[in-house]
Amino acid sequence: MQLTERTFIVTGGGSGLGAATAQRLIAAGACVTLADHDETAARTQAESLGANALAVTADVTQAADAERVIAATRDHFGALHGLINCAGVAPAEKIHGKRGVHDLERFRRVVDINLIGTFNMLRLAVAAMQENPATEDDGERGVVINTASVAAFEGQIGQAAYAASKAGVVGLTLPAARELASSGIRVMAIAPGIFDTAMMQGMPEEVRESLNAKVPFPPRMGHAEEYAALACQILENRYLNGEVIRLDGGIRMSAR
Repeated sequence: MQLTERTFIVTGGGSGLGAATAQRLIAAGACVTLADHDETAARTQAESLGANALAVTADVTQAADAERVIAATRDHFGALHGLINCAGVAPAEKIHGKRGVHDLERFRRVVDINLIGTFNMLRLAVAAMQENPATEDDGERGVVINTASVAAFEGQIGQAAYAASKAGVVGLTLPAARELASSGIRVMAIAPGIFDTAMMQGMPEEVRESLNAKVPFPPRMGHAEEYAALACQILENRYLNGEVIRLDGGIRMSAR
């Protein structure tokens, strides 16, 4: 898919991986809707990106909010060609620890945002993409990129909820790609490793250095711009479909 004059929705677009992806898409000549639960963050990002960016406040777990994001995008830009799901949370809590048993509602919230929110946006976005005219060469109508995590494969102690939710995103990728192939819509996922986002930036320097040392090469956290670069490469490469790509510097997470 070409990026110029195409329209994309980026959830979690107000910060981190989502903000970097929106910036790269805009620089490539695309139009972007930044959907985020943080109204101020989304609006600030959109204003910094100019006329081709639109901010919409939304809770991705809510059907009505997701429908509003899709409708606002199509009303403002005329169509929808791609969805990049970056919205997510990554809390840590043991199944049974010093604080007692894992809170059920906190587990449910992580799954709601990371997995159900991802599917909620996907199901509505592909319905809109199916109305696009197929390209003359391959018949492509749209692309969906979901964000998984290396925790889907090597979840650490305290990551039961997070790892389960991201494993669900991994499991969603292939059946969605198979089903939507007949509509000319590709579905991919990126599984980031340790990235230098706001959550990591708040950690003590010794913890950050310890995490950096675990990455084979380059021995550092990933940059949000590197996620954004891969997302754009997936959008542009039509032969990428139904796959989960690890973006992690070769790390394999230990138990703790």
